[in-house]
Amino acid sequence: MKEAIEIMDTTLRDGEQTSGVSFMPHEQLLIARALLQDLNVDRIEVASARVSEGEMEAVKSISRWASQNGKLDRVEALGFVD
Repeated sequence: MKEAIEIMDTTLRDGEQTSGVSFMPHEQLLIARALLQDLNVDRIEVASARVSEGEMEAVKSISRWASQNGKLDRVEALGFVD
């Protein structure tokens, strides 16, 4: 029996915690789209929506795109209430 391996990417959450690394909201959307659509990653973690206004904007745009493309169940966001 083969075991399934799931890939969870934390670039948008952990990457932002790296010194000198900061993504603009539109860059976060591009990264999320590439991970979910082009690379077919099983799940992604995005930043906490309560950290800043820019993070809230990024989480909303990623969630909106993911919802429109049937991938919202593959996005994890902390502190997001719409």
